[in-house]
Amino acid sequence: MTGSHATPTPTATADDRHRSGLALLVIASCQLMVVLDVTIVNIALPHMQKDLGFSTENLSWVVNAYTLTFGGLLLLGGRLGDILGRRRVFIFGVLLFVFASLLGGLSQEGWQLLAARSLQGVGGAIASPTALSLITTTFREGPERNRAFGVFAGVSAGGSAIGLLAGGMLVEWLDWRWVLFVNVPIGLLIAFATPRFIPESERRPGHFDVIGALTSTVGMVLLVYGFIRASEDGWTDGLTLGSFAAAVVLLAVFIMIERRSKQPITPLWMFRDRNRAGAYAMMLSLAAALFGMFFFLTLFVQNVLEFSPLRAGLAFLPVSAVIAVSAGLTSQLLPRWGPKPFMVVGALLAATGLGWLTLTDVHSSYLGSILGPMLVFGFGMGMQFVSLTLMAVSGVAPKEAGAASGILNATQQVGGSLGLSILVTTFGTASRNEATDQVPKFLEEATPAQKLEFRRTEVLPSPWGAEVLTSGVSSAFVVAACFAVLAALVALFVIQVRPADLARLQGGATPLAAEAEGTGDGGADGPTSGADATRPDPDAPSPDPDDPRTDPDTDRPTKGL
Repeated sequence: MTGSHATPTPTATADDRHRSGLALLVIASCQLMVVLDVTIVNIALPHMQKDLGFSTENLSWVVNAYTLTFGGLLLLGGRLGDILGRRRVFIFGVLLFVFASLLGGLSQEGWQLLAARSLQGVGGAIASPTALSLITTTFREGPERNRAFGVFAGVSAGGSAIGLLAGGMLVEWLDWRWVLFVNVPIGLLIAFATPRFIPESERRPGHFDVIGALTSTVGMVLLVYGFIRASEDGWTDGLTLGSFAAAVVLLAVFIMIERRSKQPITPLWMFRDRNRAGAYAMMLSLAAALFGMFFFLTLFVQNVLEFSPLRAGLAFLPVSAVIAVSAGLTSQLLPRWGPKPFMVVGALLAATGLGWLTLTDVHSSYLGSILGPMLVFGFGMGMQFVSLTLMAVSGVAPKEAGAASGILNATQQVGGSLGLSILVTTFGTASRNEATDQVPKFLEEATPAQKLEFRRTEVLPSPWGAEVLTSGVSSAFVVAACFAVLAALVALFVIQVRPADLARLQGGATPLAAEAEGTGDGGADGPTSGADATRPDPDAPSPDPDDPRTDPDTDRPTKGL
């Protein structure tokens, strides 16, 4: 009887929206905490060096220890949530991150801080991919999930700039230890709120692909380490070459293991979908450009424009704001136009902003030469992160959501680390060439005191040193712009958007499901019901009922956008 069905009241609808909003706040807060920790320590590095006695070479590992473990273990973190339950794994990752942050703030020796930073990376690698997969299971596909992805993407993209600002404030007003202590109360609040607003996902049977996890993690760590060492010791260094060789062997073994495993940590069939593979490739390139932009502009505004740490952090706030605005607009417009236009235009805008930054010289000012290209770059990146996130994880089977999000996050971190190493190598080559020209000028014009200091430190003072730094930064931005152009080419020639994809984004039925509804085959259940649930996808490979990659609900591999 129709009269027996209760009609939802406006109050109930408002309560649901309120609860969903709080769930999104919890998830986004965790992602912000994890992402900004990549950059929040940058401004504190000189103070850490002074207090804990780091050499200049070892100081870089305060950043690298976090990035390497974070990027290397993301795939395992996503798999943990799939098998053990995403909410409980999410809480564990957050609490591990909190514990490591507390240890780092209390460190009295350099090795203690490096160990704590590594443990932070482990906690972040568990929490971050689980946070993204929680969105796919907490929010309905369509406009509701689009908005959630828009918030998540804006937080992910803007976290680096917010970290620079927070680091400047904490170091200038309190102490460097507070860039780590600040995570403790935030993380505890997240862990406390999670069981109250986020439902637990279904625990799925399976086992951990331990050998696959070890080979992929160690292989990626060695690959990142090889590039980082190459930027410091050159491409012919024995340890650099050995790291690359070992990485190639381990990653090849990893692929062989995943192809044979019944429950792989990384389902390689995901890469058969050209759209998802294209999204991963674009994230790899754009992350390199994003990491490079923040890194080199931080050097420029502090060493050439002579900004204080706090003022340098404030200088990046407009980037965070424009990324958030762009991500919000994209999430609203994307269902109408599809992701491809935003991916192409966003990558071209990012390339334009980076190309504009190549014109930077020692006479540049923040308002006249830096702010404009940063805003163009940020607007393009906001468009990209929303589109790439949807492209990479939408449409995958629920049991594979953690793996899909883990791959996306891993490509971002590994792409940023590898790309930054390439940019640093470019920077070093250009800087050395410029120094060759500047040293004779310095020896001719410098005072005796300046010459004595140069012989002691081998560092050119300003204005000669500023010329060297600016030349290196400008050259690095040329390569960064090439990364963004590469992403635009992938979006233009690889990404394809089908009518069914637009229907999914709009929260409606796919054409096959609509046809099923018209014939009374249960179309009201959504895109995966009725005829669409049993009719084969013409673009999909033939199903294999014994293939663990086959969705048990549809008996065929699921496809993303």
